[in-house]
Amino acid sequence: MKATDLLKKQHRQVEKLFKQAEKAQSRQRRQLMEQIVEQLKLHTKIEEEIFYPAVRELGTSKAEEMIDEAFEEHHVVDLVLAELPKVDPEDERFEAKMTVLSELVQHHVEEEEGELFPMAEKKLGAERIKELGQQMEQMAGAGERRAA
Repeated sequence: MKATDLLKKQHRQVEKLFKQAEKAQSRQRRQLMEQIVEQLKLHTKIEEEIFYPAVRELGTSKAEEMIDEAFEEHHVVDLVLAELPKVDPEDERFEAKMTVLSELVQHHVEEEEGELFPMAEKKLGAERIKELGQQMEQMAGAGERRAA
């Protein structure tokens, strides 16, 4: 699978979990929030350890700028993820934090899929994108096995 396809697939999975969490009752919200946290942590690890370094190798100022911004967005998401498990799902702050997290992730996804992924596919080439995808699938599989 192409690296960008794997990342898009993960984006869709997290978006689906956010939609389910919006409609869920409090006990179910906690479970869905835990799944969101788990998936986002694995996703950011894959991006930061495999995908972003490969894109950074392009050496263009645009690639550098986009990767730097992506790391900062991950940092902000991590801050919210660290607070979320401490908030009771019945508390109104829980819903507010989930909304903020969802919006942060959506913004990040739009930038990646709209600009970063097309640039990576074009400049890295089909072979390198597929190779990165294989590395990412291995890391994702290992992460899913550890979580189970």
